[in-house]
Amino acid sequence: MTTLLAPGRSTRTARPRRYLMCRPDHFEVVYGINPWMDVSRGTDRDLAVRQWEALRATYLSLGAEVLTLPPRPGLPDMVFAANGGLVIDGRAYGARFHHAERRDEGPAYLAWLAQDVGAGPDRVVEPVAVNEGEGDFLVVGDLVLAGTGFRTDPAAHAEVQEVFGRPVVSLVLVDPRFYHLDTALAVLSDDDIAYYPAAFSPGSQSVLRRLFPDAVLADEADALSLGLNAVSDGRHVVLPTAAAGLAEQLRARDYVPVGVDLSELLKAGGGAKCCTLELRP
Repeated sequence: MTTLLAPGRSTRTARPRRYLMCRPDHFEVVYGINPWMDVSRGTDRDLAVRQWEALRATYLSLGAEVLTLPPRPGLPDMVFAANGGLVIDGRAYGARFHHAERRDEGPAYLAWLAQDVGAGPDRVVEPVAVNEGEGDFLVVGDLVLAGTGFRTDPAAHAEVQEVFGRPVVSLVLVDPRFYHLDTALAVLSDDDIAYYPAAFSPGSQSVLRRLFPDAVLADEADALSLGLNAVSDGRHVVLPTAAAGLAEQLRARDYVPVGVDLSELLKAGGGAKCCTLELRP
């Protein structure tokens, strides 16, 4: 189900986006690599697929182009496409996963990105350091915000800066519930973000205050609904319907929140952004 949470006009401008997604045909929770995953709860794969299809349809209705990577048996978390790499200026940097359960996803995504970028090996970079793609790398204008603490090695931050020639700002995550940067911080536009301060170390909180003094600050309830695992085109912000307080703050900033239900994928600690890798030309 998709819900337009802020009907009416907005002065903000949407920019056309291009996304990569992977259908959750093999989704299930059979191991626990983050605090959200409980193998005793069970999962409904058909429901996960329906919710994912609704998310894809939402993007299409907002004018985005959505490409898909075929899922592979035995990789139940492959639906979380954001972790598969980082694409900026038509160049792709691959992922090298922290947990053994997900390591085979890295080559699968890199092979797809090599075909999509289609400009020779110099446009596709295989990583040396452990990193989980856009799970821990978020692009804000010319900056790359880079998370560490649970998954991505700080050495990958330096790799990304060398690959893309953009300033990389390292941020330390301290709450295991927010194990990736994209669970604790959402990019709203080229100069605007929303985040949950308590997910970050004191020093990282200070950095965020300096860089984004007018940022939207989410409360714990909205953060725990993975409200910050959101996708914005600069005008519309796709986020969980449960993140009502955050939606209200976005509405006050003249964004248009668009609610989606990804409750089944939340059982694995994923939301809209986790399912979505942006392909930046």
